[in-house]
Amino acid sequence: MASLLNTDTKIHDENRQGEAFAPLAITPALFKKHFYIESYGCAMNFADSEVVASILQENGFGATKNVEEADLIFINTCSIREKAEQTVRKRLTEFRKFKKTNPGLMVGVLGCMAERLKSKFIEEEKLVDMVVGPDAYRTLPGLIEEAETGQKAINVLLSRDETYADIAPVRLNSNGVTAFVSIMRGCNNMCAFCVVPFTRGRERSRDAYSIVKECEELFNDGYREVTLLGQNVDSYYWIDEQKEETVSFAMLMEKVALISSQLRVRFSTSHPKDITDDVLFTIAKYDNICNYIHLPVQSGSSRVLQLMNRTYSREWYIAKVNRIREIIPNCGLSTDMITGFCTETEEDHQQSLSLMEYCHYDLAYMYFYSERPGTLAARRYEDDIPEEIKKRRLKEMVDLHRIQTLQSMQKDLGKICKVLIEGTSKRTEDDLFGRNDQNKVVVFAKGDHKKGDYVMVKIESCTSGTLLGKVVTDMPL
Repeated sequence: MASLLNTDTKIHDENRQGEAFAPLAITPALFKKHFYIESYGCAMNFADSEVVASILQENGFGATKNVEEADLIFINTCSIREKAEQTVRKRLTEFRKFKKTNPGLMVGVLGCMAERLKSKFIEEEKLVDMVVGPDAYRTLPGLIEEAETGQKAINVLLSRDETYADIAPVRLNSNGVTAFVSIMRGCNNMCAFCVVPFTRGRERSRDAYSIVKECEELFNDGYREVTLLGQNVDSYYWIDEQKEETVSFAMLMEKVALISSQLRVRFSTSHPKDITDDVLFTIAKYDNICNYIHLPVQSGSSRVLQLMNRTYSREWYIAKVNRIREIIPNCGLSTDMITGFCTETEEDHQQSLSLMEYCHYDLAYMYFYSERPGTLAARRYEDDIPEEIKKRRLKEMVDLHRIQTLQSMQKDLGKICKVLIEGTSKRTEDDLFGRNDQNKVVVFAKGDHKKGDYVMVKIESCTSGTLLGKVVTDMPL
């Protein structure tokens, strides 16, 4: 993922940034000590917070959404965007004030920001008691004990094999219908703009059978959709040396899909080089694997793509999009785009716009480039595009995409789609919402339906971001 600032269309779910986690059923009487976690960044960070919650719960700490009753406060951080770092610093300063009324309170930083800013947070700014990297969560109990003695506790070592495969995450702030399941960690792609390989380490794939088991348990607990999650999910490749068995991403998806036809399967995020025909044919084969692919391109210029170290050209990417639409004709497609990367010219920018016109994405996450310390781009290139030009190019891209998203929604008018109900609409208690196969939000009247049900909905109207319809009761699901 790029280290970027954002517009109103984002790769991160802004509704969840800084979310305080608590499990579905809170039983404070069971725990004498409580922890509070705020998470920032991508879906991987939110999934990691669930792993941390499981480890802490096993060691006698219960989750709370009330920061003032917490004995432990953690911020799970993101180094992707400068804005996130600024927000984390502000929150840590606020948490430090709680120590005046609660001297035993401990504050810690988790995740991607931990390694890069450990000395600043602990030695220079004295904001935290603990700094724990994404591969070190198992050591939390010992680090907490160390911090309780007044020592500063740090573990930011990266691992070549840690996948937390045996830890059952505590589902936090869950709707009880959809869940993230982490299948791999780290990234081997050295994209010039990206800090992830340095903060999360090399790729390693989780035991396939532990993934299937977690998905089975989620289904048995009433969940009806899982999103297989990884920094570069399609490069999943697990080897069981004892059984001499290998499991590719396509094979893993099939194993999860076969749990039940009532369990929807999604995945995120993909690198274009790893979306193989095997993956596409598996998606096409199973009705419960959603026809939706997030395929980040980052730029429409082959020259810029080479500077970014994306390993493909504009023409290669277009051929991949054509192949997706050949095998899965009704596939929803989304992307990431960066404007103003180092040396980007007006011609490069126009090539990005023309690529968007060709691909006609249903959803796009668009940013202007913001240099992040430690990346290849920060070491090799000059961030030479003035911010006003970056923002102007970004606005042109966003304006184009807004037209395209409305057109994408309008194509569904009059169609009937299958929707998994996720909850009550934010606008009115009388409506429910869910998503269709292509990941579009659909809103409709509640009637006798409830969260977790599948319904067939005829689309009657739309906005640029939502389909509006009516449940059709005389059609088979």
